[in-house]
Amino acid sequence: MQKKDLGSANKSMIEKLKEMQLSGASLLATNFYNYETLSGVLRAASELKQPVILQLTQSSIDYMTLPVAVAMARSGLKEFGVEGWIHLDHSSSYELVQRCLDAGFDSVMIDASEKSMEENIEITRRVVETAAKYNANVEAELGYVAKLGQSTEKTGFTEPEEAKYFVEQTGVNALAVAIGSAHGFYKKEPKLDLERLEQIHAITDAALVLHGGSGIPANTLKEAIKRGICKINLATEIKNIFMATLKDCIVSSDEIDLRKVFPPAIHAVTRLVKEKLEIVKNA
Repeated sequence: MQKKDLGSANKSMIEKLKEMQLSGASLLATNFYNYETLSGVLRAASELKQPVILQLTQSSIDYMTLPVAVAMARSGLKEFGVEGWIHLDHSSSYELVQRCLDAGFDSVMIDASEKSMEENIEITRRVVETAAKYNANVEAELGYVAKLGQSTEKTGFTEPEEAKYFVEQTGVNALAVAIGSAHGFYKKEPKLDLERLEQIHAITDAALVLHGGSGIPANTLKEAIKRGICKINLATEIKNIFMATLKDCIVSSDEIDLRKVFPPAIHAVTRLVKEKLEIVKNA
């Protein structure tokens, strides 16, 4: 079992999320895809002196390799002086969860939400038992939160009683709930079922997570935090603003020095994440 190195936060993510629950606050969880997006996120957190969760999906891990991605995140947190944690986002594989725990992740998500309730419970419980040996946070998902390429018309909201049962049966620390959000871009302004969220929060001890945070209005995010959301995921907007800014720079210039081309895109990510951190901070 690998010990956490110098880039780790003082509190475990389990402790931090519990602190958020008790104070009615939330953490921003941002995906990163390379050094540039990572530094853009960390500059924002550093300037505002706010904690942040750094998230990696399997595709990002495959792209950067696990040792490189973890080393970048840990050294970045230390260099920028940011309180932060590394989280595995949307893993459907127990094997990947195990690899990430061995690599020193503070938190892992096992997503068996598209399987039956019984299978979801069985898989999640296994991950919870494994992660306990590492004092790592475990997040699961219950209900239908449309992933990229999936229909946003389909519904499958999280039922409060099912959420209570799922948490009790698995012992999971955090639960991503389906209340009307979706991954990717929204075709129209999302309408979150905040009453449902409040009901889930009232009978569930797990830290509640909102996926698909990109594109949700600030006021709605603040209301979600007030009603129990402790972690808000942000990914699509980071990729979009980075690539849009980069494309503009490339089209408008003959510059071939990537050290001059990338900074405007990095700064754009920083501005975006600062806006989101201000929302979370002032909820």
